[in-house]
Amino acid sequence: VQLQASGGGSVQAGGSLRLSCAASGSGFSLNVMGWYRQAPEKEREVVAITTSDGTNYSSSVKGRFTISRGSARNTVTLQMNSLKSEDTAVYYCCAGRVGINYWGKGTQVTVSS
Repeated sequence: VQLQASGGGSVQAGGSLRLSCAASGSGFSLNVMGWYRQAPEKEREVVAITTSDGTNYSSSVKGRFTISRGSARNTVTLQMNSLKSEDTAVYYCCAGRVGINYWGKGTQVTVSS
């Protein structure tokens, strides 16, 4: 399974960005899709995960970020609004059948204050 992410970039604080991720090569349903991020000198942390049971957000992004699946179920997007400098990180798309088994290459998001 390959995950291709796009949509990163630079924005000023208060702005918005939209990340997209498309999965290919899977012969089965990807019940779990989501996003993690890793800031410089910090551990990778969950941002938002969507499964067949629902959606969960990190408390630091709840109310500002929205995760959604495409109708074909092989894409996931992350709409990021009201961005803050602390959202600066490399964002990674992830997916799996039950847990998270696959990772995409990261995409850089830089928020300047």
